[in-house]
Amino acid sequence: MAENDTPQHDRTEQPSAKRLDDARARGEVPRSRELAMTAVVIAGAAALLGGGSYFRQGLERLFELGLEVPREALFDAALLPRALFEGLLGGMRLLLPIAAATVGAAVLGSVALGGWSFSTTALTPNFSRLNPIAGFGRIASVTGLVELVKALAKFAVVAVVAGVLLYNFGGDFLALGSLTLEAAIERSAWLVGVCLTGLAASLVLVAAADVPFQFWHHRRQLRMTKQEAKDELKETEGRPEVRSRIRSLQRALATRRMMADVPKADLVAMNPTHYAVALRYDAKNMKAPRVVAKGADLIAFQIRRVAEAHKVPIFEHPQFARALYHTSEIGKEISPKLYVAVAQVLTYIYQLTGRMAPGSKPRAGRPKAKPQMPVLVIDPELTEAQRGRASAGVEA
Repeated sequence: MAENDTPQHDRTEQPSAKRLDDARARGEVPRSRELAMTAVVIAGAAALLGGGSYFRQGLERLFELGLEVPREALFDAALLPRALFEGLLGGMRLLLPIAAATVGAAVLGSVALGGWSFSTTALTPNFSRLNPIAGFGRIASVTGLVELVKALAKFAVVAVVAGVLLYNFGGDFLALGSLTLEAAIERSAWLVGVCLTGLAASLVLVAAADVPFQFWHHRRQLRMTKQEAKDELKETEGRPEVRSRIRSLQRALATRRMMADVPKADLVAMNPTHYAVALRYDAKNMKAPRVVAKGADLIAFQIRRVAEAHKVPIFEHPQFARALYHTSEIGKEISPKLYVAVAQVLTYIYQLTGRMAPGSKPRAGRPKAKPQMPVLVIDPELTEAQRGRASAGVEA
């Protein structure tokens, strides 16, 4: 675990994702030795119980090889080393399934909590750990006391289970001497497997208590003070003044892009000065008119100036402009609740400018009449910020 001189009671903040990632990069992840040991014992017991006949036959061959030494081998100095090598090789082959099972269980038990983590930082020599005073401090710490309690509890549980097993199977162990070699070997493998299974069952209780403790202890060691959390936030997201400057530049860039779309608009609805919304409608590519720009106060004034410079029609209607402003988003279609009002305004603008409304046909022989100002019916709720946005969202 990371060493920190800050008292534990001052570290009140939960570790951030960055702090956890940095700890993992240093190889500091939660580990449970009890879980790994339990997995090894269970794997060994399963291998013994599952391969009873294999181990029986292998032990018989080893006994035959070790006890039935040919007479000529006693007079040949080269035969005895060869027999010893064959015996060692046979023993290694016999233990290979148990070794494979226990090694695999040890690896899986280690990475089951905390996952796989490889770091060269843990291999770097740390001479501060050789300080005997610091070592005694770690032994006398809360962590050392907890480890002592766990060791005593594990010893007590295993001792009780071992006593129960000896009480129940003591007669079977004593009776092995009265059995034949084949029967004694097979019975011994079974007894060892059963006893290991019982011990593993007792270790499961210890591991079940140790796993959540190790996870909690790991996160507790990585907890942060309020100042550390603030400093980390500054490192990851930048200083507040830098973030404010970036946001202002982003807003300025978005405003410039928005102003570039105002000349393409079909009309600009004004409040007449506080709000401005620019609409564009292309019947071939749009289902409904779309908002290309909007703004309040200074932005509204800039939208009006750009519209006037490019001769974009301006329609002044306070309720209509406010409703569009509070129910629309830039680049999105207008609210369905404003379809009728926008259609009336667009028709009026098309008539006023002499443009043809989408889908209409020219009528020959009729003089052009001055268009009348449309009478718009606007829901009062649409002109308020929160209600208008909520209503538009429900309709959408």
